[in-house]
Amino acid sequence: MLEKILPEKFFKIISEKVNLRAINEIRLRADKPVVLNISGQSFFLCETGATSNLKNALYASKIIIEDVIFRASECSIYSVNEQIKKGFIVTDEGVRIGIGGNLIIENGQVKTMSGFSSCNIRIPHTIKNCSSVALPFILKDNIPENTLIISPPGCGKTTFLRDFVYQLSERNLALNVLLLDERGELDCNINSNFTDKICFSSKKMGFENGIRSLSPELIVTDELGQEEDIEAIRYACTCGVKIMASTHSESIEAFSQKPLFTNIIKEKLFKRFVVLSKRNGPGTFEGVYDENFARVYISR
Repeated sequence: MLEKILPEKFFKIISEKVNLRAINEIRLRADKPVVLNISGQSFFLCETGATSNLKNALYASKIIIEDVIFRASECSIYSVNEQIKKGFIVTDEGVRIGIGGNLIIENGQVKTMSGFSSCNIRIPHTIKNCSSVALPFILKDNIPENTLIISPPGCGKTTFLRDFVYQLSERNLALNVLLLDERGELDCNINSNFTDKICFSSKKMGFENGIRSLSPELIVTDELGQEEDIEAIRYACTCGVKIMASTHSESIEAFSQKPLFTNIIKEKLFKRFVVLSKRNGPGTFEGVYDENFARVYISR
């Protein structure tokens, strides 16, 4: 996909002189050096690949950024305006491109974005079996407990969720799974025989419509961050649907202090918490905790 959206020169260097499988992000900022996030560390793009030396860095321009966004929209900015209003575009291959620029607001509503000045290309990776070590502590009689994946940004929450869905199918656990993909990046090359999906919907609408029309036994979704998301989770639980979700937090201790989750922590709605970090690179598995925040598995 990168060859379709990046300038030919940038793509040629990245594909030939950088380990593409290790790149998590490519950041382009107008009149600033191109930054690569490789295995959790930042480098500048240069003629010979990646460097820490600013003097050798290649720079992006506003025109380059506009062209990347235009290509990512398949030459129709209008067709992806609903995504742009939320600050991103997601390609068919699951590459999410965060966009910086000027929001156009009318009557208190975001209408579009113009004056694109930066973009962050997040590259999804499939890491087979990355959820396997946690699986025995999440499944009870082959049914997942309500589980929340916790980590800082860029530490593998989405990758973990993708692999978890794959593992259920691989083990022939015939659960009806609904993948609620609010931003269009969760459903990326998931090979599952038992999964339905709803994309680009709010959690509230997606949960309500999905439960009513698809009768899922498990809903998998990414990045809980609003009170509306919590209410959607609570609604699903009252319908007897299991939940696998994720949220941003630095640690289990920091998560326990987040006001948004105070009530559901007290209610013990989630029975398992999986903690990831980038201590040894993105996706470092730190352990599994129960509803009382007691460790049931600790990474060595």
